[in-house]
Amino acid sequence: MVFVCIGNSCRSPIAEGIAAHIASDVMEVSSAGVAALGRVQSMTKSTLTKNGYPADGLESKPCEDVDLGGADIIINMTGRPGQEVFQDASRVEDWDVEDPYGSDAVTYQRIFEDIERRVVELVGRVRMSDAGEFKVRNPREKGSGRGIEGGRTGERGLG
Repeated sequence: MVFVCIGNSCRSPIAEGIAAHIASDVMEVSSAGVAALGRVQSMTKSTLTKNGYPADGLESKPCEDVDLGGADIIINMTGRPGQEVFQDASRVEDWDVEDPYGSDAVTYQRIFEDIERRVVELVGRVRMSDAGEFKVRNPREKGSGRGIEGGRTGERGLG
């Protein structure tokens, strides 16, 4: 599983840190950015740590440095629809998650809680599926958490 956002500095490292901690028994987790910043924001690391998740080893890296082709699931948090970002969007699930880049601790915490809820739900779906049978959610599925509904994600920030 690969979590992708703009800069691989905020949102996708938060998701990677959570998923790696709670689901290492069922998935290999990584993250990347379509325009990687090259560093994970200190507020990202401190928010993870404050909430009981390890932040050691998180790195900001470009999509070219991860195996997107080998990923069973790609979680897209770029703010753009997956079919616009990835050549093969069949394994892409779009999450509309606000970008906290440059924001305060309260904003990071709120966005952390949103991502944590989504990751826990995703891990639950993976655990309930048969090996190799997991399907990404269709944007029209009730409760899918998919779609770009005009949130403040994407273009303004790097996370």
